[in-house]
Amino acid sequence: MQSEIERKFLVKSLPDLSECKSSRIVQCYIELTEHTERRVRRIDDEYYLTSKSGLGLVREEKEENITAVKFSELSRNSIGNIVEKTRYYMNLGVYLIEIDIYESKLKGLITAEVEFESESESKNFTPPEWFGAEVTEDGRYKNRSLAIHGIPEMI
Repeated sequence: MQSEIERKFLVKSLPDLSECKSSRIVQCYIELTEHTERRVRRIDDEYYLTSKSGLGLVREEKEENITAVKFSELSRNSIGNIVEKTRYYMNLGVYLIEIDIYESKLKGLITAEVEFESESESKNFTPPEWFGAEVTEDGRYKNRSLAIHGIPEMI
């Protein structure tokens, strides 16, 4: 398992994404407890089973490749709605920003996530002006919550 340190923001205005690479993501949650989750995810033509534990800024994550058949089998046990989005990858200085434009039942929601090497680096990060409110600690904006409850009332 590896730790991930990331901050998540709403996006108030989209930057130019025309030069950014993108991926189509479909994910389903198959097990949820208070502090852990298991999901299956398709990113373009690749399939993954991921387990995450912990809350907030630092979480433990384990990911393994699976087959399309296994993805199909596991996704039949989906909890809540399927999360569909297009993810754009944008470089901003030394940072990679992942911009998610949600689709289907979550249409209208746009978020940006930035991963960091350390907690101190994350605290020193200055978001660009097109970022909106930070929702890192707001559980309503976790993909697992979005799958169960949909888009929260905007803050």
